[in-house]
Amino acid sequence: MEGCCEPLCYGAAHVQAVIFDLDGTLLDTEKVTRSVLKELLEKYGKVIDRENEDKKLGMPQLEGAIAVIKDYDLPLSPQQFIGEISPIYRERWPKAKPLPGANRLMKHLQKYGVPFALASNSKRANVDFKISYHQGWKEQFIVILGGDQVKSGKPSPDLFLEAAKRMGVDAAHCLVIEDSLVGVRAANAAGMKVVAVPSQSAADYTSFADSVLHSLLEFQPELWDLPPFKDWVDSALPIEPIYASGLFSNGFFSEAEEADGFPDQVWGLYFGWAKLSMNGIFKVLVGIGRGHSACTAKRKIKPWIIDDNNHHIADQHMQLSLVGFIRGFNHTETLMDLEVVVEEEKAIASASLDLPMFLHHI
Repeated sequence: MEGCCEPLCYGAAHVQAVIFDLDGTLLDTEKVTRSVLKELLEKYGKVIDRENEDKKLGMPQLEGAIAVIKDYDLPLSPQQFIGEISPIYRERWPKAKPLPGANRLMKHLQKYGVPFALASNSKRANVDFKISYHQGWKEQFIVILGGDQVKSGKPSPDLFLEAAKRMGVDAAHCLVIEDSLVGVRAANAAGMKVVAVPSQSAADYTSFADSVLHSLLEFQPELWDLPPFKDWVDSALPIEPIYASGLFSNGFFSEAEEADGFPDQVWGLYFGWAKLSMNGIFKVLVGIGRGHSACTAKRKIKPWIIDDNNHHIADQHMQLSLVGFIRGFNHTETLMDLEVVVEEEKAIASASLDLPMFLHHI
């Protein structure tokens, strides 16, 4: 991701425990709640500044409320703002799904007896509410902490230090996995190693994180002295299906609605099944990344239909079901670069999709 996929220093300390953030790291709450603030601001005649709001990711609730009120000159006190927006968030949290690789990593750590904790800036009651919709999550964590259980939330190190203390592991032997810059800085302040998995451009993360990934599917435990994954099937990784629907036109896929699209953390080469409104179901290789320039932040989605001469296929509604992952992109790679080398990945995808474990149809 933007030249920062390589960590600053792997292996400097033996990792004995992992501490996860929740929102945007394990759970895609940001996708289901992204429109909430926009709707509230429209009520007061304001237009959301999405780039500015992305910078607030990970802030404690009160601090975030104060910032929004100031930025948009809202006629509300922080308590009134929180009272108005919180019920809407709570209504939508149950729809949030685990992010790609989240369940896989937690099950892996549990299998090998590596303790892991959850440390979120959200209030503990909200943390419990969000994870209650995901079977087994609460039982897997050795420690669960909310921002109201320590003196100061992130970027203070209090949450991470308290989590390490309760697990009985020295801070120097903890690895934090975070999506927000606020959380990454908190890990730095705690003296812990940190992997960032941001939902937007990672330009500001490179100086703070030991490693920056597009998604947890790219995480390699062995680089942190943790047991390696053993779930790859040749060159393909089975994943929990990820769905999206939209328009296939001029060789690219455009997501119909934000709610019908892929999570922000879905980048790289995937494969699965494509259902076209007029042509049926096909095997498909899907590249998700930057279109023409590595300096462009906007994500493009390029499906390559494998088992059909698709020159005649255009301007059709498409449903995508991604069931496998092949690899991420390096920091300079774009979708245009893949046009001349994609045949090998097509062959991997085609062979994999003949195996029973990948037969998830739309």
